[in-house]
This record gives sequence, C-alpha cells and structure tokens, in this order.
Amino acid sequence: MNAKRPVVATVIGDPSGIGPEIVAKAWSKGRVHQTSRPVLIGCIESINAAVQQNNLGLKVRKVESVDELADSSSIIDVLDTGLLNPDSIVVGQSTAACGKASAAWLEQAKKMYDRGEIAAITLAPIDTVAMKMAGVLEQLVPTVPGNTYIMLVSGPLRIAHVTDHIPLRDVGHLLTIDLVEKAITVFDEALRKWGISNPLIGVSGFNPHAMGKEEDEQIAPAVTRAKAKGMNVVGPVSPDAVFRHCIDGHYDAVLAMYHDQGHIAVKTSNFSGNCVVELGSQHLLLSVGHGVAYDIVGQGVADFRMMESAMVTAGSFASGGRFPCDTFG
Repeated sequence: MNAKRPVVATVIGDPSGIGPEIVAKAWSKGRVHQTSRPVLIGCIESINAAVQQNNLGLKVRKVESVDELADSSSIIDVLDTGLLNPDSIVVGQSTAACGKASAAWLEQAKKMYDRGEIAAITLAPIDTVAMKMAGVLEQLVPTVPGNTYIMLVSGPLRIAHVTDHIPLRDVGHLLTIDLVEKAITVFDEALRKWGISNPLIGVSGFNPHAMGKEEDEQIAPAVTRAKAKGMNVVGPVSPDAVFRHCIDGHYDAVLAMYHDQGHIAVKTSNFSGNCVVELGSQHLLLSVGHGVAYDIVGQGVADFRMMESAMVTAGSFASGGRFPCDTFG
C-alpha cells in the first residue's frame, strides 16, 4: 500500500438515492486523489448512470481487487461482486434489495479493512427504511451508547455525541459518570491523534442553562475525573452557548449529550461540507451528515461537498494527517 496515499474504499450507499451521484461528482473534482487512492464498492451500473446523467466525462471500470486501481481522477474504479441485480433498483424509493446490498457492501469494506487491503472507509447515504425492510438495520445502527461515538466536523465545529439514536426521554436515564467520562476520553484521544495537541473540549449540559440533576450528578463529576487525568476539558456549559463558543474559537471541540443537540448546531451553522467520523471503532469509518434525498434523485442538483469532505478527510486521517474539513463548504 502506498504510504503517502492510502487506499480508501467508498461504499456507494443505497443506489436508489443520491449516493452514486455525489460519489461520482466528488471523484471528478480531483481532490480525493490528493489524499488517497480511492475505490468504490457497489453497483457499477448505478455509477455509470450517475456519470452519464451528470455529464462528468469519466470512465467507469470494474476491478477485482485494489491491486488493479488506475489511481486516476478520470477513471472510476468499482468493486462490484454482482450482489445486486440492477433491475431491482427503484430510483427514489426504499427497497429491501437495495437495503440488503448497501449493508453487504459496508460489511465487505470492513472485511477488506481488517485484511489490510484498505486504510479507511467512507459511506455514502444509506436508507434505514430499506435496511429495516431487509432486516439488517440493527447491525449497522447501534442504539447502545458507550461503544462507539459519532463526531461531526464542519469548519470550526467538531462535535461528538455521548448518545446517538436514542429517544430524548431516555437519554437522561442513560447518562452516567462513567459513560460521559469515556466519551470525553475517546474524543480527546481522537483529537490528539488527528493534529490537535492539547484540545480544549467544552462539555455541553443536558438541561437548559446546564442546570439540572444530570449536570450535578453525572456530567460535572465526569468532567472532574477527566481533568484529573490531564485532559483539557470544561463543563458542563449551557447548551445554548457552547456551540457558539466553539465557532468563535473558545473551544477546539464540543461534547454533546444527544443526537439532535449536536446535529442541529452543525446543520444550522454550516451544513454543506460537513462530514461524520465514527470514534472508538476498530475501523476508520467516515460518512455524511445527510440522507438519501429521494426527492432530488436524478435531477443533478445533489450537493457533493459533504461526500468529498468525507473522502478527502478519510485519506488524510489514514495517513496520519490532520483535519482538512474546514476547506469544504
């Protein structure tokens, strides 16, 4: 594997959505090849269609392994095992066939990562409805906190979440000192690994103005523990101010308590150009902070910059680099 530009595999996501379009557009811009040698995993017919519909002028070819990569921004290399019959794709609609295929493609990428064939994975938008129809949703969207965490990155905002796809009424019961401390620790380690030597993390409160039982009994003690271990952390900070403080440069990153708390901040501040990083996983996995956008499939208007951000950032991280996401948007 080329030490300077590692191989990064991008799963095209659900082929009924905008995944093929935004992946092809991102590839065509040339920036992806600056940090990696990319390859796609998925349905080659979907990529061919996206290239033609968007007049990208790229050649699309099937490869059997990463040893065959053309390493060219004008040639899209696709690993397609023939898992999905192209005739089963219904553009703009959820289908069990596409849900099953996109889950299998991600699993294929993870196995390649485990074998050392690739150094990182990026994932285009998946359809959770389609995956539920196929019976594969639970294996891909964990609901138990404390194993992995998601981090959203967009410009100055770097936001990790203690809990993810959890009903809000359940979050308060799930928060513990150990859970919050572990999230701080994993977040701190990731930030240091990717170029921030002594990150200042602002820990958001759970309740308005960070005034409540959860702050007193779970969040504040976790912050105290993290400080005792040498981490540069402040909190709990009022949720209505901590993200603005991060944008203004007072913090390097923010730890949010739940999904929407962090997602709303990123998507309101600078939606285009954000990317999502999975923390605490055995795989280096990045994705995008939006869905399959069935309402605009095939219109050629899908914003590719989040996909481009994820692909470029994956290559940078895989080669030991820093955060490049603030150059997108």
